[in-house]
Amino acid sequence: MPLLVLWDIDHTLVDTRGVGRELWAEAFEEVTGQPMREQAKIDGSTEPVILRETLRLHGLRDSRDLFERFARALGGAHVRRAADLRERGHALPGAPPLLAALAGRDGVTQTVMTGNVRAAAEVKLAAFGLDHYIDLSIGAFGEDADDRPQLVRTALRRAQMRPDDAVLVGDTPYDVEGGLSCGVRVIGVATGRTNADDLRAAGATEVVEDLADTEKVLKLLTK
Repeated sequence: MPLLVLWDIDHTLVDTRGVGRELWAEAFEEVTGQPMREQAKIDGSTEPVILRETLRLHGLRDSRDLFERFARALGGAHVRRAADLRERGHALPGAPPLLAALAGRDGVTQTVMTGNVRAAAEVKLAAFGLDHYIDLSIGAFGEDADDRPQLVRTALRRAQMRPDDAVLVGDTPYDVEGGLSCGVRVIGVATGRTNADDLRAAGATEVVEDLADTEKVLKLLTK
């Protein structure tokens, strides 16, 4: 049977260890001309929502044109500082072997469902050698929607897959909500700021502490 695996990126597959916030601040100042004094809540949010709320905190107005310029600036910042990402960040335990194992299975396609803009997602995955396993052409990114349910629907449409043939892996209740609202099974990973109990309470189909046990997570993904 075909299987589409939808991966969240930050705190599910990778941890940028603060570099991501620095790049965000660089892009914010580039497009607004103001230093970023504070950033809106980011856990589970998409880039357009984070930008909108961060602009509001600075007394600035949002627009689609501003977001598009910000997306380009953020992508460029990631490209320029990819070496910093590799040096200071890391793939989360178990992510590389798990993605490799899935890539070796017939009928399995892996992509992303992420609030990141596409250019940033590409750099993050490439920095830690995960890009070889992911088909970004059918992924859903921050440019595509403000909310997770729409991102999931976008990825399903691009992959031409039914919800019953997909599974989403993420670390926040927003990931869980996004998958379940579309009829997609969700595996919660407690590697972010949300613990396992809270992911279960959000309705995750299965919950693991991390991705370190490749065989265990493979069974959950492909059952």
